[in-house]
Amino acid sequence: MKAIPEAVTEQFSVIFGNRVTVAEVRFGIVTIEVAPENWLEVCRVLRGNSEFAFEQLTDLCGVDYLGFGQTEWETSDATSEGFSRAVEGLGPGRFAWGQRPMPGHVEHRYAVVLHLLSQAHNRRLRVRCFAADDDMPMVPSLVDVWGSADWYEREAFDLFGIIFEGHPDLRRILTDYGFTGHPFRKDFPLIGNVAVRYDTEKKRVIYEPVEIEPRVLVPRVLRNDARYKADDIDREAQIRADEQAG
Repeated sequence: MKAIPEAVTEQFSVIFGNRVTVAEVRFGIVTIEVAPENWLEVCRVLRGNSEFAFEQLTDLCGVDYLGFGQTEWETSDATSEGFSRAVEGLGPGRFAWGQRPMPGHVEHRYAVVLHLLSQAHNRRLRVRCFAADDDMPMVPSLVDVWGSADWYEREAFDLFGIIFEGHPDLRRILTDYGFTGHPFRKDFPLIGNVAVRYDTEKKRVIYEPVEIEPRVLVPRVLRNDARYKADDIDREAQIRADEQAG
């Protein structure tokens, strides 16, 4: 997969002006950010303009930036052994509501992210749109631009509660019709809101209060503790030895 050349990234500014911001370039893939009011227009150009020709939407997903950059695990200052060595227990999904984590450096909480593919130019592009309202996150639907957005948008609506304005059939796709909340939101309790089981006597599914307690399992953070620092020291010593031998 070819990286997007600098000349093409400059075209974003030429064609879109201030409607598009180039956020970053990583692994040869450009990420651009678009405001909700420009979302539909920009995406139509990305597909229809021959300079871009991103005719295929390979993925669309939601993102919740609540607590972004924060972690309940202390991996630098804690000891190197023991299950509970680094557990604070206040991470997303395991907290009293008054102690819930708040967004980090991002201005808005919810975002929609597209991954586009141009087969004509053999390039990929990542497009992100932050919803303006955190209480009711909403962006225009892209079903009319890329038909494959249909079920992706339903999934993002179901799991994150992001509303896609203009979607022809916006309803849950993975959870039950009577499901309460959106399970991929960071403030959704990890144990869920209710327990569901089938009652053989009543011949139906019943909902009951949750009886289990949340438990912290595997930390999902990048570690930079003494183990890795020791590896760095060993590498530096080897480099010095090689230089002296040379």
